[in-house]
Amino acid sequence: MTAAHLPRFSDPRDVDEFVSTLERYEQGELSPEQFRAFRLLRGVYGQRQDGFQMMRVKIPFGRLDSRALEALADVGERWSRGFGHVTTRQNVQFHFLRMTDVEAAMRRLDEAGLTTREACGNSVRAVTACELAEICDGAPFDVTPYAEAITRLFLGHPLSSSLPRKFKIAFSGCASDCAKAAIHDLGFIAKVENGERGFKIVAAGGLSSSPQNALVLHEWVRAAEIGRAGEAIVRLFHRLGNRDNRHRARLKYVLKKLGEQGFREAYASVRAEVDAEAAAELALPPPADRAPAPAVVEPAPRSSSYLAWRSTSIVDARDPAYVGAYVRLRLGDATSEELRALGRIADELGDGTVRLTIDQNVLIPWVDKRSVPALFARLEAAGLARLDLHTARDVTSCQGADTCNLAVTSSRAVARAITERLEAEGLGAEGPAARTLIKISGCPNSCGQHHIADLGLHGGAKNVAGAPVPVYQLHLGGGVDARGARFGRQVVKIVARRVPDAIVRLLRLFEAERGDGESAAAFFERVDGKRVVAALGDIVTAAPTAEEGADVGETSGFLVHSGEGECAA
Repeated sequence: MTAAHLPRFSDPRDVDEFVSTLERYEQGELSPEQFRAFRLLRGVYGQRQDGFQMMRVKIPFGRLDSRALEALADVGERWSRGFGHVTTRQNVQFHFLRMTDVEAAMRRLDEAGLTTREACGNSVRAVTACELAEICDGAPFDVTPYAEAITRLFLGHPLSSSLPRKFKIAFSGCASDCAKAAIHDLGFIAKVENGERGFKIVAAGGLSSSPQNALVLHEWVRAAEIGRAGEAIVRLFHRLGNRDNRHRARLKYVLKKLGEQGFREAYASVRAEVDAEAAAELALPPPADRAPAPAVVEPAPRSSSYLAWRSTSIVDARDPAYVGAYVRLRLGDATSEELRALGRIADELGDGTVRLTIDQNVLIPWVDKRSVPALFARLEAAGLARLDLHTARDVTSCQGADTCNLAVTSSRAVARAITERLEAEGLGAEGPAARTLIKISGCPNSCGQHHIADLGLHGGAKNVAGAPVPVYQLHLGGGVDARGARFGRQVVKIVARRVPDAIVRLLRLFEAERGDGESAAAFFERVDGKRVVAALGDIVTAAPTAEEGADVGETSGFLVHSGEGECAA
């Protein structure tokens, strides 16, 4: 079964403009800074290694069809490293591209309706949404059409590419705030009142080195009004955002400067302008013409791996005849062959689409329950029937020092080391400790969203006997739920090579001292920091050895990189 193609978000004229602007730069008509600003807005920026580019593909609410997956696979195979990386914002990044290959990559993406426009830079970034939006039986309605409408409202918007700093939007399907609206510049949480669809709207949230819970702007507004609310907030940010200091340019600093009442008054004033103009009226997309594939009935395997996979990877849909199936990616990476396999499987057994998730995995929606054994067989043949999804072993990580100019440490290496250590210990896959959420960033900027994890870690350096040693700051008990965002307490710094041992001790502490029925999230939110330091013991008190002067995965000494970062996720 081949489902209908999804609507396009790309325009080939954007690629033409990129090429012509690159030519102007190469001919000396544009300065390096002018071209830098332009290429960032088109999703291309320099990485840690000279001469190479990272390209980010803007994938609204993470939804892809098989045609798009094939295009992503081609880009990874032809011009990158043979794989793409799924980010915590449901985008796909490719690293180690040559500038001479960017045009070809962009044109291949455009063939599938994919764009890099405003994926980076001081712009309205990709709109994220809960990956279960279409199938969730706990959501009052599907937010997908509204997320698409907001995407189209701001893609190429007159102000979208000239903001003081990046601007992020998220849609959550229910009050639990599954898409983490509370940490976004603008968030919409589905809510029905008196039988009418609407949204709770929050604004001015954010992470990085100064995390802030979003302000509740409206407890509820009619769904038809959210375009106007979004337009007003973007205009407010365009006018009042700090253009002199990049480090204080996000919308959350406008809130801090004006105070809550001043922010509300500024919003009301701009909103009145928008209403008077009757601007930003949303145009919802037509109903999708996709349909789930007919059932493929095959015998259920009797293996323990099948039962273990099914227990963690399958989620019920609102229609009891269907399920959603998660696919675990290692550190968010998907090879070109895996991307193609996902497209084939979605066509044969789903509705022809997949959703990328904010924890760097994949969801295949609308799988007939009778097709689950066949789905497992197809995933297993493709090497994608991985276990331990959504467990402590399924660590979220940013790119870190592998490619990022801002990163201090190799977050991916330590994330991999944590998973391997938990596997060796037989820990973190079953029981209460399995639900521990671990997130890692290579610097304080929180691309790995360490602030909102049960156990969060961000990389840094500590000077020991005149030499820098890679360390991780432990953040304890963060998260996002119906209460909003709470940010993990900074407890102690841990030498990088000791982090896997520290995670084992922390999970053992939870198992030993949790209350009856207490979750990992609740335990790490309430446990005293001094108790944690005591439990870690020599891990945090013993002086680093010479070997520990090197980062995880490295054999030589540690060097703090001081490159200029262009664009955090």
